[in-house]
Amino acid sequence: MSKVNDFVVKFANVNGSGSASANLMFAKSIFRMGVPVTPKNIFPSNIQGLPTWFEVRISKDGYAARRDGIDCFITLNPQTYQSDMKEILPGGYLIYDNTMERKFPRKNINYIGIPMAKICSDNYEDPRQRQLFKNIVCLGALAVLLKIDIKIIENLIKEDFEKKPKLIPPNIQALHLGIDYAKNNLDLNLDISVKKVRTTKKKILIQGNEAAGLGCVYGGATVAGWYPITPSTSLVEAFQKYVNIFRVNDENKVNAGIVQAEDELSAVGMAIGANWNGARAFTATSGPGVSLMSEFLGLAYFAEIPLVLFNIQRGGPSTGMPTRTQQSDILSCAYASHGDTKHILLFPSDPKECFEMAAQSFDLADILQTPIIVMSDLDIGMNDWVVDPLKWDDKTKYNRGKVLNKKDLDDLVNWGRYLDVDGDGIPYRTLPGTHETKGSYFTRGTSHDAFAGYTEDGRINADNMMRITKKFRKSLKYLPRSIRKKAKQETSIGIIYFGSTACAIDEANDILESQGHNIDLLRIRSFPFGRGISSFIDEHDHIIVMEQNRDAQMRSLLINELNKNCSNIHSILNFDGSPVTADFIVKEYLNLLKKNESMLKASKKKKTAA
Repeated sequence: MSKVNDFVVKFANVNGSGSASANLMFAKSIFRMGVPVTPKNIFPSNIQGLPTWFEVRISKDGYAARRDGIDCFITLNPQTYQSDMKEILPGGYLIYDNTMERKFPRKNINYIGIPMAKICSDNYEDPRQRQLFKNIVCLGALAVLLKIDIKIIENLIKEDFEKKPKLIPPNIQALHLGIDYAKNNLDLNLDISVKKVRTTKKKILIQGNEAAGLGCVYGGATVAGWYPITPSTSLVEAFQKYVNIFRVNDENKVNAGIVQAEDELSAVGMAIGANWNGARAFTATSGPGVSLMSEFLGLAYFAEIPLVLFNIQRGGPSTGMPTRTQQSDILSCAYASHGDTKHILLFPSDPKECFEMAAQSFDLADILQTPIIVMSDLDIGMNDWVVDPLKWDDKTKYNRGKVLNKKDLDDLVNWGRYLDVDGDGIPYRTLPGTHETKGSYFTRGTSHDAFAGYTEDGRINADNMMRITKKFRKSLKYLPRSIRKKAKQETSIGIIYFGSTACAIDEANDILESQGHNIDLLRIRSFPFGRGISSFIDEHDHIIVMEQNRDAQMRSLLINELNKNCSNIHSILNFDGSPVTADFIVKEYLNLLKKNESMLKASKKKKTAA
C-alpha cells in the first residue's frame, strides 16, 4: 500500500562525518513542501567516531511524536548494519553504499544500493570532501526516490553556505551527482513518497533551546551566568546570538553580560548576584548541574532573591546518558537544597511554550522573589519541532513585583525586608543604590527576622518559614494552569502528563479512542499544583501518570503534595533515553487494563452506562 506523506526515514552515520547538515536539509525540504516533520537527532557523547542516527517522521496528520518502526533506513555506518536492519518494517527499504558489496540476511525488505563512496572518489580529490559530499550525494538520490522538490534542496544549500559562497557550487554538484545516478540506475517506484501540501504554511521549525534563548531576550534578561553542559549549552548560545541582534545600543555595544563561569555553582551564584542587584538574570544547566547548584538555590529561596533556571533534562543518574532525554529531575528540582525548600517549576511541552514560559519566568521570579525552574528536556531543547509562529505583544510591560523606589522609601517610616504587609506572603524589596540612606539590609542565608536581622529565635524563624509557605501557595494565581481535555463519553479513567510527552499522549489517545477507549486527559504545566489537578484526580476512579523516568517522580509529587490515596494512581514509565512513542503508551495502557481488574470493570461500566 502506498504511503504518501506518512512514513519514517532514519539515517545511520558516524559522528563527525558531516552528516548532520545533510540530514537536517532532508527534514527541512519536506517541511518546505508543506508536510509536517519530526526530526530526532540521536547522537553519542563523544566528538567523533561513534554511531549516530537521525530519525525523521513524516506525518500528514501532524503527529509530532516518534513512531515505532522504520519505513526507509539509510545505513552509511557498516558498524550498525545488522542492528539497523531490525528496525525496518516488512516491505520497507534499506538504502546503503554498495561501493563494497555487502550481504544482508533479511528477505522481507527491499535493498537499494548506491555507490556513494565511488561517486565521490571519481569526482573529488580532497579526502575530506569525499567524506562530506557522500552525504549530499545520498540526499540527491533520496530526493529522486521520494519525489522531493530539488529546487527546495538547492535553496537550502545556498542558505546554509551563504557566508561561505565558495562551498555552494561543489555541494550542488554533489547533489546532482546523486540525482543523476538515481534517475539512470534505480527503480523509482517506491511505495513511500512526498507530495506537496500546505499544512505547514503558517508554521515554523524551531528547537526548544533556540526558542527559550529568544524568550529570555523578550523577557528582559540582560545577564547569563553559565557553565557548558549538554543539552543546555545551545540555550545560552541562542541568547547570545539574539542579544547581539536586539540588545545593541547606539554605540554598537551589546547591553548584556554573558559570563562563562568555572563551574555550575559559580554560574548560578553570578545569576543570583545579578538579580539581587536588579538585573534580570538566568542560568541554564542539566541534572548534574542542578545537583551542584543546590546550595545556592537554597540561598535564593530563603533570602528571597529572584532567579530563573533552565533545566534541560537528560538521562541520569550521575553522568548518566548525556545525549539522551528523560524527565528525571522532577523531585530534585521541586525540593532542591536541604531543609524545607520548595521551588516553582514550569513544564513546557514544545518550543513555543519554551519561548512563552522563558519570557514569563522573569516576571514570575520578580513577583514572587524566588527561583523559577523551567523544566525542559533534551528532546524539546535540541530537536526541531513544527509549531505555530512565536508571538509577542509589543505593549507588554514587565512586572518587577514589589520593588520600592526612592520616593517609596522617603514616605516609609518603618520598612522591613521580610514584612508581610499585604498578607500574601510576598514582602517588599529594595535594589542597591536606590536611596542614599534608606532601604539597605543584610542579605543572609541564616535565620532572620522581618527586618533582615539575625535571629536564633525559633518562633520568629517558624513565622518566617510559614510566610514563605504562604507565598508559595499564593503563587498559583500567577502560574500557567493545567490543560484538561475531556473524552467524548463519560469515563472513570484519566491520564496526567507533562512536558514533551504531550505529543505522544495526544496521538495515543486518538488511537485508543478509535478502539473504543474513553480517557480524560490533564496536562500539568506548573508546580505547585492547583485545585484543578486535585479535583481531576478525585473525579476519576483510576488515574494514570505518564512520565519519562524510572521512579514515577511526578506520581510521587502528586501523592505527596495533594495528600492523595496512591492505590488508584498508576504509572506508565519510559526511561530508555528515547522520546516515548504513542505505540508504547497504547501497549502499556492496555496492559494496565489486563492487570488491574477494577480498572477494567470501571472502564466497561462507564462506557456501557454512557
